[in-house]
Amino acid sequence: MKQRPIRWSVYAGLTPAILIVVFAYIGTIIWTVGISFTDSRMLPVARFAGFSQYVRLFGTERWLTSIQNMVIFGVLMIAISLALGFLLAVALDQRIRAEGFLRTIILYPYAMSFIVTGLVWQWILNPTLGIEQTVRGWGFENFRFDWIIRKETAIYCVVLAAVWHAAGLVMAIMLAGLRGIDPDLWKASRIDGVKPWRFYWHIVVPILRPSFISATVLLSLGVVKLYDLVLVLTGGGPGFSSDVPAKFVMDYLFQRQNIGLATAAATTLLITLLCALTPWLYAEYFRAEKRKD
Repeated sequence: MKQRPIRWSVYAGLTPAILIVVFAYIGTIIWTVGISFTDSRMLPVARFAGFSQYVRLFGTERWLTSIQNMVIFGVLMIAISLALGFLLAVALDQRIRAEGFLRTIILYPYAMSFIVTGLVWQWILNPTLGIEQTVRGWGFENFRFDWIIRKETAIYCVVLAAVWHAAGLVMAIMLAGLRGIDPDLWKASRIDGVKPWRFYWHIVVPILRPSFISATVLLSLGVVKLYDLVLVLTGGGPGFSSDVPAKFVMDYLFQRQNIGLATAAATTLLITLLCALTPWLYAEYFRAEKRKD
């Protein structure tokens, strides 16, 4: 059998990308994990300290609060964004007038940065400037909407702003999926007298499963990276009531100058993410490939 010639030009073209992956991604991850096992403070040192940073991390109430907030934010934001985005896509798929204009309006918040989104919602939710002040100006003096200044509800303000930002993206993904469904299925359902909600629930939603997965993965990445929206909207407060892991890491890395604790938090976040994604990736891709074989 004739061997195929080695295409050195291909390897030469891929070399910069491979070097970036090895040094900028894998290398920095290994460095971060290594520093988390030292007693580094303002500058990194190579003095091994075992699991002391992790013990201190899980003894810090602020870290535990940030993890709890990330779970609340992630579950609510992903669930509401998926449901709202799907319903908006179904509404736009009815071939209504001005569809292009409405689609642009709904998708527009996603084009804005989290900084701008946070500022807009900070004004809207501010009791002295936004909704509360407006409604009281209409004569409802007892109206109260001060979630952003209350510890127990501040994280839900972040959820509200994030859903407003992300629902348009989900709508676009779902609408693309809906437009790809065979028109004969719609005709057959009408002939059989299937109720619209049954058709959507039992046929359309299973067909759109890849779209739901793509949207969920994109939203999940936003949950883990959540930082600037919290920074602008609530600043992590009142107190630390709306703090999230990314803000915890940044604060301890640059303000409190505790590199060891910050890298331990970052490593914990990475391990948690891998533990959450690995079973899903295995079930979704590797097991599916085995079934095909």
